[in-house]
Amino acid sequence: MTIRYDKAARNVLGGELAACSAAPVTGFYRNGCCETGSDDTGMHTVCAVMTAEFLRFSMSVGNDLSTPRPEFDFPGLRPGDRWCLCAPRWKEALDAGVAPPVVLAATHEEMLAIAPLGVLKDHAFLARG
Repeated sequence: MTIRYDKAARNVLGGELAACSAAPVTGFYRNGCCETGSDDTGMHTVCAVMTAEFLRFSMSVGNDLSTPRPEFDFPGLRPGDRWCLCAPRWKEALDAGVAPPVVLAATHEEMLAIAPLGVLKDHAFLARG
């Protein structure tokens, strides 16, 4: 498997795209970043922090992110995990009132085609500590 990381990739704030998660390893290219490209038809650009509400919602619309799938090297997600979500799914969750928080520095600028920066900022993950 080739791991790619595009240093030119930008986040929604205009800076270099930060990593989203290495545990579990996320991203369409499974490199920890919410990069996208022409082969990423799902547009996995949103670095989101999973919530129980979102995981239930995702399962209810046919995308079970909670159940481990070892055959795909997928551990299953839990609340608090960071994951690169498909932009349309995040928007669908937003419209349903269950959008998970977004890590702005790790969310690819292509997400701005789906949701404006102000909306993303309203749902920004704020680290505690």
